[in-house]
This record gives sequence, structure tokens and C-alpha cells, in this order.
Amino acid sequence: MVIGGFSIFVIALVVLIILVLFAGIKTVPQGYRYTVQRFGRYTRTLEPGLNLIVPFIDTLGVRMNVMEQVLAVPTQEVITKDNASISTDAVAFFQVLNAAQAAYQITNLESAILNLTKTNIRSVMGSMDLDELLSNRDAINERLLRVVDNAVEPWGIKVTRVEIKDIQPPKDLVDAMGRQMKAEREKRAQVLEAEGLRAAQILRAEGAKQSAVLQAEGQREAAFRNAEARERLAEAEAKATRVVSEAIAEGNVQAINYFVAQKYTEALTAIGTAGNSKIVLMPMEASSILGSLSGIGAIAREVFGDNAADTSPQPPRPRSGPARPTTTPSINPLTPRES
Repeated sequence: MVIGGFSIFVIALVVLIILVLFAGIKTVPQGYRYTVQRFGRYTRTLEPGLNLIVPFIDTLGVRMNVMEQVLAVPTQEVITKDNASISTDAVAFFQVLNAAQAAYQITNLESAILNLTKTNIRSVMGSMDLDELLSNRDAINERLLRVVDNAVEPWGIKVTRVEIKDIQPPKDLVDAMGRQMKAEREKRAQVLEAEGLRAAQILRAEGAKQSAVLQAEGQREAAFRNAEARERLAEAEAKATRVVSEAIAEGNVQAINYFVAQKYTEALTAIGTAGNSKIVLMPMEASSILGSLSGIGAIAREVFGDNAADTSPQPPRPRSGPARPTTTPSINPLTPRES
């Protein structure tokens, strides 16, 4: 009986030792921190993995999640600096850096962070105008993050981000902003149109100026060319006159007859081909033309030889005395001629 009782005692002792060992062995999962309390007082924090505590003396306190967590901030009404009422909501991200402080410095950690974030949203957005709120979300997020993070630092908490999700102005303000935006766009369109017309007028004026300059330069060049042509013509006329004068000085009277006949013929051609002449009066004698033609014939004989002169028809030389009218197919002296 003693042996049987000893066996039961040993078995009970072994079981008790095993239970004590299991009570002193604690396993902490990754992403968590466990606080240890001895007689109700915090002593240390258990890290992830296998940990040993004193059974029945040390107990586990708070199982704290140290992973980054997200906290949704519900929609709330905010009065802006210019007395516009808007509705806004947000989202906050935080992480526990010190499990002991987060466990024993604040009660209901998430509720505290939530209320602190809502209060600072009203404070930050209430100090800004509506236009600033709608166009400066990054600045709002930065200010909120800085204020909230400083406030939760004694709790062992790190606020990593605070983001404004949506800003909803009243419907009448939205309609007013729409009209304002439309008026602003119409104003910019009119300004751009006016600037385009101004630029077009400037370009047209510059084009007209350049055209006038080029036209003036062309007229100047044409005048220069005309003057040069007249100068060359005058030189040719002077040279021809000098040649005729030299021929006359040498005793060749037929040269001046040729010169006069040429000018006479050119004058008749100009009179006959004038566009505004209908009736031409010719107060000259046919014998003058015939005399000029005889001079031309004499010059031809000198140039081409006697044989050429003998074969060519000789016009009758005018006799001294009153001129008699000579009938020709093209000229009728002292009578009107239709051109």
C-alpha cells in the first residue's frame, strides 16, 4: 500500500511540475507585445517568441498590438474661417512604439486617438478659408499630422499619416463656385481672344510695313533702272547726232536727210498709233517726205554701191516753185486723215 501511495505522489508531483513549467512558459506571436505584472505592478514587456515568467507570481497584463493600424474618422461638420459650413471625414494611421506606455498611460487608446484627431480637424480647418481648404489638402494633412503626433507622443504612439478623405461644401456653395469658375473661364477666353486679335493686328501691320518698304525699294530700283536706260538712250542719241554732225561737216548732206526722215517717220508712227486720236490733220507737203526719201535713197547708194542704187526706184525730185499736191495711197496733204 505504501508503494502504491508513493507512486501516486510521484505522479502527482510530476504533473504539478509540468503544470508549473507550462504556467511559466509564454509564447508571444509576431506583431504583439505582452506586459508582465507582478502582484499587479508592471515589471517588463515580453518580446515575440518564447518567454519565461515566474508562475503564480508574474502574470500577463495587456496584450498590445504593435503593428500599424488604421482608424477611420467619421464625418463631421466644420465651420471655416469665412463662415462656410462643410462636411469632412478623414483616416488616421498609427503604431504603438511603447507597449507599456500605451497600456498604462491612456485608457481606451483608439477612442482617445479618434477624438483627438476630430478635435484637431475642426481646429485646423476652421482657421482656413473655403478656397484654401479645397486647394491645400496637403498642407491640411501635414498640419494635422504634426499636431496629433505631438499630442499622442506621451502615450508611446506614433501617428504616421492623417489624410482628409472628402470635403463636401453645401449645395448652394457648389453652385456658386460653378458659376464663378464659368465666369473665370469666360474671362480668360475673352482675354486670350483679345490677345490673339492684338497679335494678329500687329502681324498684319508689320506685314504691311514690310510690303510698303519692299514696294518702295522696288520703285526706287525701277526708277534707277529707268534713269539708267534714259541715260543710255541719251548717250546713243548724242552719239548718233555726233556721227551725223561729223558726216555733215565732211560734206555729206544726205546724212542729215536720213536723220530727219527717221525722226519724221517715228513721229508719224506715234501720231497714227495713238489710242485717243480719231482725226489727224497733217499740214505738211508730200514733197517734204519725198525729199527725205530721196536722201535715204542716196545714202543707200553710197552704202550698197551704184548697182543697188540703179536697180532701186528713184523718186522724182521736187522742182523749185510752189509745191504741187502729189497723190499717194497713204498721205493726202492738207486733208483730214482718219486714224
